[in-house]
Amino acid sequence: MKNIPITKPFFNKEEIKAVEETIVSGWLVQGRKVKEFENLICKFTLAKFAAATTSCTTALHLALIACNVKAGDEVILPALTFIASANSVEYIGAKPVFVDIDLKTFNIDPDKIEKKITKKTKAIMPVHLFGLSADMPRIMSIARKYNLKVIEDAACAVGAFYKGKHVGTFGDAGCFSFHPRKLITCGEGGMITANDKKLDGLIRSLRDHGAAIDDLSRHKQNISNLPDYKILGYNYRLTDIQASIAVEQMKKLKFLLKDRIQKASYYYKFLKNIKFITTPFNHKDYVHGYQAYVCLVDNKNLKTLKEKHDYRDALMVHLIKNGISTRIGTHCVPNLTYYKKKYKLKDSDFPNALKAEYLSLALPLYYGLSKEDVRHIVKQISEFINKN
Repeated sequence: MKNIPITKPFFNKEEIKAVEETIVSGWLVQGRKVKEFENLICKFTLAKFAAATTSCTTALHLALIACNVKAGDEVILPALTFIASANSVEYIGAKPVFVDIDLKTFNIDPDKIEKKITKKTKAIMPVHLFGLSADMPRIMSIARKYNLKVIEDAACAVGAFYKGKHVGTFGDAGCFSFHPRKLITCGEGGMITANDKKLDGLIRSLRDHGAAIDDLSRHKQNISNLPDYKILGYNYRLTDIQASIAVEQMKKLKFLLKDRIQKASYYYKFLKNIKFITTPFNHKDYVHGYQAYVCLVDNKNLKTLKEKHDYRDALMVHLIKNGISTRIGTHCVPNLTYYKKKYKLKDSDFPNALKAEYLSLALPLYYGLSKEDVRHIVKQISEFINKN
C-alpha cells in the first residue's frame, strides 16, 4: 500500500550546495543571503521593502509593535486561524477580538467587522487562510474609515493574489511563513513586507536587539565599532543558512505554485460530483496559493454538529487506514482553552469558525503528488461516503 503524506517539501542539489557555500563563507546570520532573500520577496510581491525574521509569529509580533499597537489596545482578527495570530497580539498585552468567518472562503467575514470595533481598536489582522486572499478592498475601506492599522497574516499565502496584487501589500505590513507545510520552506523563517521606509527601518532595528545599524551595513561601511541601541528590541534574526535554502526555493516558487494549482485542478475535477464535499472557493479574481487544499465535509443526512464532526473524523480514519494522511483545516481559536477561559467565550459565539474546525478536511498537496494519486484519494473518499 502506497503511503501519501499530507505534504512534503521539495529540495534538490541546489539547496544542499547553497548551504555548503554559506557554511564555508563563515557568515551565518543576517548577511548577504538574508538580503538576497529579502530582495527576491520584494521582486515577487512588488512590496517596496521586506525584512526577514525567524518565523511568521515573530514577524507578526514585530509588525504589531512597529504599528504602535500597545498593551490595552484591541486587534480584530478571524476566529478561524492558527493560534500564532492571536498569540502575537497577546505578547504585547493587547486583546485579540475575534470575528466569525465566511464559511465559503474560510476568511474573516467583512460584514461582521464593524460591530466589533471600539474606541480601543487599533488594528485589523486579516488572515489569508490556506493561501486564499481575504477580501482586502473591503477590509481596507473599513480600516480607513476608522483610522486603523492593517497587518496581514499571510503565513499561508506566498503566491496568493487578488486582482493581480500580491497579498501582504495591501495593508501597513504583511507577514509570511516559510514553515515546512508552506509552498516554499527553509525549515522555519518569516518575512515582513511593507511599503513605508520608516516602518521597515523600525522593524529591522526591532529584529536585531534594537540596533541602530545592522551588521551587513556596518560591514559594507567598514565600521568596526558596535552600534548604538536606541530602542528595546529582540533577537529575531534569520540565519544565512536558512536564507540560502530560501533563495533557492524562491527560484522554484513560480514553478511550485503552477504545480499546486494544477494538482488542485485535479481535485476540483474528481471531487465535483462527490456528495457532502464542498471544495475550496475558486474565483477568477483570485490566484489561490493552495498552501493547503481544504474541503468541508458536511453530511446533510446528519442533524447535529457533533454527528457531522464524528462523520468527518471517521472519514479521516478511513483514509489513514488506506495510506492517505489528512489534517483538519485549523482551529477555531476562541474554542481553545487559553482563550476560552481568559475571555469567557462560548462555542456558540463563532458558529462558522467552529463548523469549519469540526468539518474541514485538508487533503494531500505537494510537488510529486501525481494525478493518479489524487484519483486514488478521491476514490477512497467516494467509497467511504457511498458506504456510510
